[in-house]
Amino acid sequence: MIDQKIIKIASNTKYASLKNIYTHKSSIKNSKCGDQIKIEIIVKQKKINILRYETQSCILCEASASFLANKIDLFPIKNLKKNIKIIEKAVVNKNSNLPIKLKSLKNLINNDNSSRKDCLMLPFNALLKALKL
Repeated sequence: MIDQKIIKIASNTKYASLKNIYTHKSSIKNSKCGDQIKIEIIVKQKKINILRYETQSCILCEASASFLANKIDLFPIKNLKKNIKIIEKAVVNKNSNLPIKLKSLKNLINNDNSSRKDCLMLPFNALLKALKL
């Protein structure tokens, strides 16, 4: 059963729709389950200002995309790969601690969701692909 906190995160659809206004974009599909995401981002002065997304996916991928779009300011480009590796480690490792600035991911990343790592990480991987990192 899906946690109500995850449903609440996923239901925040402020950035859910593409506007065809971007400096970078990508599309990616999870080969294991078929989830798909398309993202558009606007980068100005080496900073991601906005991320918009469109998915055909499960609730976990939706929640992850919504979280990422609403908290994009937590992910400076210069530390993006490092932060995403920390998140990925936290998804699969029960004892892994998130840095304070990423603690808000705690509701999304928990032991119950570790088997759905690919769903949770799809929006982050799409962001890396868009920025060619």
